[in-house]
Amino acid sequence: MEVILDDRDERPGVKFKDADLVGFPIRVSIGEKSLAKGEVEIKPRGGAIIPVKIDQAVARVVELAKQQAGALAG
Repeated sequence: MEVILDDRDERPGVKFKDADLVGFPIRVSIGEKSLAKGEVEIKPRGGAIIPVKIDQAVARVVELAKQQAGALAG
């Protein structure tokens, strides 16, 4: 699994649009509001935003990646 960190000095909307244009399969967003709740936001390509507790984020991303890989294989 590869990770791209977009640390450019751009608005979130610009970064999200660029991620969609590039075709990233899963986007993990870490922002002040979600962190205040102890969460991150995970968005699979073409899906809805999923708020996930920080300690469950890696497992949820791996689960989504496996689902996507399975959908491509079968």
